[in-house]
Amino acid sequence: MQSKADTELVRRQNRGLVLGAVRRAGPLARVELGRETGLSPATISAITGDLLAEHILVTASLDERAERPLGRGRPRVALTLNEEAAYVLGVKVSLNTVTLLLSNYAGHLQDRSRYAVATVGPDSTDFVPRLIEIIRGYLVDRGIEPSRVSEISIAIPGTTDETTGTLLWSPTVNVDVGAIPGPVAEAVGIRASMTNDVNVMAQALNSRDPVRFGGTFAVIFIAYGVGMGLYIDGKLFTGAYGSGAEFGHVNHMPGGALCRCGRRGCVEAYVADYAIYRAVENLPPDEPPTEIDPDAETMRKLEERARAGEDRVRMAYHQAGLALGFGLSRLVALLNPQRVALTGRGVAGFDLMEAGFKAGLEEGLVSELARMTEIEVFSAEDDLVDVGILAGAMQRLDREVFASSDHEPVTPGRPIAAHAQPLLGAKA
Repeated sequence: MQSKADTELVRRQNRGLVLGAVRRAGPLARVELGRETGLSPATISAITGDLLAEHILVTASLDERAERPLGRGRPRVALTLNEEAAYVLGVKVSLNTVTLLLSNYAGHLQDRSRYAVATVGPDSTDFVPRLIEIIRGYLVDRGIEPSRVSEISIAIPGTTDETTGTLLWSPTVNVDVGAIPGPVAEAVGIRASMTNDVNVMAQALNSRDPVRFGGTFAVIFIAYGVGMGLYIDGKLFTGAYGSGAEFGHVNHMPGGALCRCGRRGCVEAYVADYAIYRAVENLPPDEPPTEIDPDAETMRKLEERARAGEDRVRMAYHQAGLALGFGLSRLVALLNPQRVALTGRGVAGFDLMEAGFKAGLEEGLVSELARMTEIEVFSAEDDLVDVGILAGAMQRLDREVFASSDHEPVTPGRPIAAHAQPLLGAKA
């Protein structure tokens, strides 16, 4: 019995390796799959034969990928993911807005639709019933049978308890909304998952470039709040209950400025949009962040004032950089990550934070350790959440569902009509 279980485990792992390789670099011929995965030709032949029979893989058209041998013999056939094998519905929750993202199994975005729904205020207690209503209507309007959707993947700002599917804290969603993925899955008949939105940003980077973002790295999001997604040894780290890596709420200054979380002195209370605005406007450090909500245009004007040389604005950005640098010095000292990526609307002003940021790193960290970590600043316009929501769901399909031959049968059907756009790392 143990030998049989071990054999099945190896088989699942090998199937997952093949699917991951095709998703990352496909279409691929069998010999290329062997090079990508390190598996023997016999193992590749057996696995791809099963995956073709199960309609998870399909042969690529010759005009898409024709590999002809140099000498005699038949052309090698390229294999690619079957777009119709599964569909995933992503749900991106933000302030009073829900965005639905429909993707096919090949990672092509089929549709993106936004809906107004209360996430704060008196009507927010109906958030879950309203979300269920939106999802049901979306599927009906597009003629999509729930059985064709393998997962609903929900990304939400804040700290989540993944064991119960509830929010512990969020800057934009009322925590009294209760459990989310469980009721959604039960009502719609599709399995659902929920995670922090910055975690999915880390998954997006891992999906885009698994070589550079495949070991130990962090992505720090700076905007209305400060959050972090963390990979350790190639795996997303979420802690014991799904609420790990809360970088923004590490203490920077005991008894300091009031944070959105209700505590004082957090990194976020000096780095987030509201913190910079509060400092520039000379508001009291205990001015409630919920009363301060500068929009993107307001922050852009602050950046212009700082670049024009206005001392008080420049000092606010310098102090933000200092807090970010000190916070990051603790992370680097503890985990020694290969890379740290900074993203979000707030990085539009990173040039104004940079001097303070470097000063905080230098004062808080041994110089030899600082040199080991590469720090990369992404464009403020690069929205990693959409990519990450679907990338995480596809990884779960590859590794947990289709890695086993016990999954529900894949029946070829009519493709879901849409304007397909490449979103994930896979080729068309």
